[in-house]
Amino acid sequence: MDSTSSAPWMRRYVLGILLVVYTFNFIDRQILSILLEAIKHDLGLSDQALGFLSGFAFAAFYATLGIPMALWADRGNRRNLIAASLALWSAMTAACGLAQNFVHLALARVGVGIGEAGCSPPSHSIISDYYPARERATAIGIYALGIPFGIMFGLFLGGWINELFGWRKAFFIVGLPGLALAVLVRLTVPEPRRGLADARADSAERPSIMETVRFLKRRPAFLHLSFGAALACFVGYGFIAWFPSFLIRSHHMKTTDIGLWLGLLIGVVGGIGMFVGGVLADRFSTRDMRWSAWIVTVANLVGLPFGLFAYLADDPYVALALFVPPIIAANFWQATTLAQAQSMVRLRMRAQTSAILLFIANIIGLGAGPWAIGAVSDLLAPSYGADSLRYSLLGFSVLGLWVAWHYYLGGKHLQADMARAEAMV
Repeated sequence: MDSTSSAPWMRRYVLGILLVVYTFNFIDRQILSILLEAIKHDLGLSDQALGFLSGFAFAAFYATLGIPMALWADRGNRRNLIAASLALWSAMTAACGLAQNFVHLALARVGVGIGEAGCSPPSHSIISDYYPARERATAIGIYALGIPFGIMFGLFLGGWINELFGWRKAFFIVGLPGLALAVLVRLTVPEPRRGLADARADSAERPSIMETVRFLKRRPAFLHLSFGAALACFVGYGFIAWFPSFLIRSHHMKTTDIGLWLGLLIGVVGGIGMFVGGVLADRFSTRDMRWSAWIVTVANLVGLPFGLFAYLADDPYVALALFVPPIIAANFWQATTLAQAQSMVRLRMRAQTSAILLFIANIIGLGAGPWAIGAVSDLLAPSYGADSLRYSLLGFSVLGLWVAWHYYLGGKHLQADMARAEAMV
């Protein structure tokens, strides 16, 4: 198994398959955003209720169950966990199309969240066993391209299918193919030996969740990078969930046009940011480890002013063009944060560490971001009418400054924490 697993073609194949899985993950997770307005009018829901469906209904179970699933991944077969999780969330995505009211849709979204909890932590752990530390940020950056690719295809398909057939069929069409992909993962992806790429011996230790938490609490770099990621997710997921509705309400665009242009913006431009962020993190880390985090600080400071002007623009296409720098900047954090987190812990802590990082990021970001923006939009509606969402998004975008601060402080501690990867303290 090890000779096959270590072959260059095999690690590229595994990375490619996991990229496709993660793309399906985000298609099924984020297609809801392009369908929110149609669902709002069909089921008679408020912005706050829609924010709950986009955020807490998914994130509470996704983030919380990611931790016990990661414990399973650190102790058992990661490939099988990914395949089973993919089958579950695909089936529950299709079930969203059967919803007749808010409760039905919320329960289906909970099911999607439960399934997707078993995707990223074991995937990060597998990738870290195939790729050494000097290539890990690039590899995880390629895997993370599933985020912009998934959002792009979700917007394309969701906008087009919604216009032609309605929002219910959109959930069926994007959900069911994942069942076939789950079978492919189970039959063709080999489970690598732990520590394969690092030439580190697997002691077969079985640290508990609390041991891993105590280990990470003593790593200042992890704490700053994880909370910086959470704030980046708060802004980013809020944007993804509500920007289509903003373009409909303030700029009167159709979902087909939004799906095309916003999908290209997030998919192509966001993908560039994701890939470049990973490559730069690997290159800078060979010279000065601190800059693998500080590039995120610089990117956020450069992108923030463009985002502020985009929300105030009168023309929708000017707004979309102004969002090019912020979307590139917003995707820098992914690869380096996940890669450095994998490198600063012991082998059997890798999936758990990823899950804990994603728990912090998603409870604060995915859980609270869409809900908070929707709630503030409702509060501003009496004064600003259809533009209430514009000003809610504008106000929350300044959190990019806080993101930059956390990554600056995280970079200062990164080298010391990496050197203590196998330490017990």
